[in-house]
Amino acid sequence: RALSPRPAVAVRCQEGQLAVTVRRDLFGTGRPVRAAELSLGTASCPPLSPNPAQAFVTFVAALHECGSTLQVTPDSLIYRMTLFYKPTPSSNPLIVRATPAEVLIECHYPRKSNVSSGAVHPTWAPFRSTVAAQERLRFSLRLMDDDWSRERLSNSFQLGDSLRFQADVTSEGHVPLWLFVDQCVATTTPDRSSSPRYAFIDLGGCLVDGRAEDTSSAFVSPRPRPESLRFLVDAFRFAGDAGNLLYISCHLRVSPAAQAPNPWNKACSFSKASGLWAPLEGTAAICSCCDTGSCPSP
Repeated sequence: RALSPRPAVAVRCQEGQLAVTVRRDLFGTGRPVRAAELSLGTASCPPLSPNPAQAFVTFVAALHECGSTLQVTPDSLIYRMTLFYKPTPSSNPLIVRATPAEVLIECHYPRKSNVSSGAVHPTWAPFRSTVAAQERLRFSLRLMDDDWSRERLSNSFQLGDSLRFQADVTSEGHVPLWLFVDQCVATTTPDRSSSPRYAFIDLGGCLVDGRAEDTSSAFVSPRPRPESLRFLVDAFRFAGDAGNLLYISCHLRVSPAAQAPNPWNKACSFSKASGLWAPLEGTAAICSCCDTGSCPSP
């Protein structure tokens, strides 16, 4: 018997895990399935301790558990696993009263997010699942104090100061991730497309402000952890602008840590001493496009 057009399976894709709820009357026939006949993923993860009196069976698993697979697309991390129904064989080997069934489970998380500053307050990127779950993969951008130990209390700077930025993504429960900053733009209004605007990080991870004269702007090595990225930018203002407020908007993106750094996934600083671009991770070749301006789109 085929599953009904509206399968009795609900999925919640959460920050680092997923929860699958299965109605015991899976096929809508009035014949409940047994919890022991259900498993999640190729690793056959069992459900939470079932209560026979309840109408539902629940599974909870971290995104990388139960034999899940990960697909990386230009825009998303897609975790997949399968819910299996394997009926207990009949006591009479000559007859079959139920057939196995499989339900594909997917959770989609965007790899990219824009974080903006009023007073450098973070914004969060929502994600969706194939069952319309509403949850979040959390990106943030903060101004830090001089020793990086806490968020800076004041957002006031003088020319000659260094702005210490720290970008983070909460990745608990995911496969290990690298965080990258593709672009950071300064404007005089919250509209990142307004004019004047200055992209001090551009080309998918080149800290181009470091090429300007008398600047020490650079990514900070080493990272505190793969899903965190720090960078220094010398304070500046727009020539001819009478205002004293800048808005910073950055485009953040994640990539699986198992994927080697490349021209699409990079954090490159310009070394005044050598006159060359240097990556935070990976070989120098991945930064060569910072000079030519021909970096591939992430």
